[in-house]
Amino acid sequence: MVYPSDRRLRGHTTAVEDGRPYAVSYDIRLADGWRTREVHVSSETVTGRRSTVLVSDGAGRWTVDGVPAPHLDGLVDVDLEASACTNMLPVHRLALPDGEVTAAPAVYVRALDVSVARLDQTYRRRGPGTFDYSSEGGAFRAVLEYDAAGLVLDYPGIARRAA
Repeated sequence: MVYPSDRRLRGHTTAVEDGRPYAVSYDIRLADGWRTREVHVSSETVTGRRSTVLVSDGAGRWTVDGVPAPHLDGLVDVDLEASACTNMLPVHRLALPDGEVTAAPAVYVRALDVSVARLDQTYRRRGPGTFDYSSEGGAFRAVLEYDAAGLVLDYPGIARRAA
């Protein structure tokens, strides 16, 4: 399907989590306002390949593999465990003044099994290109740095752009 902005994020990442390696590929289609509309995620592990397709109506209603997912109602962003890039979606979508904190819950896709859940998260703009990020009720915290185009420069412990 073609969406008005026709922005896409496509990528591939590999990692080892709890001693289990995985490779994840994704294709995310975005509508105007940086709202997630369609997500294709595939994960390959030593136990096999799994994939899922998420589709949003752009107003916060989702299907997962064609089945309505009311537990995701109200969410507009997707956050892939395997990608530091998806944190840029709310950064682009929300015009936060310095110091302001906002909730930006997202549809969370886990890397190992492509299971889908709600992830509560917050962003606070520290200044140009820098945000305090927290999720899981504050159990996870990081300072995220972005370039002028809104692409991640540094996500401590997760990703850092090569020079």
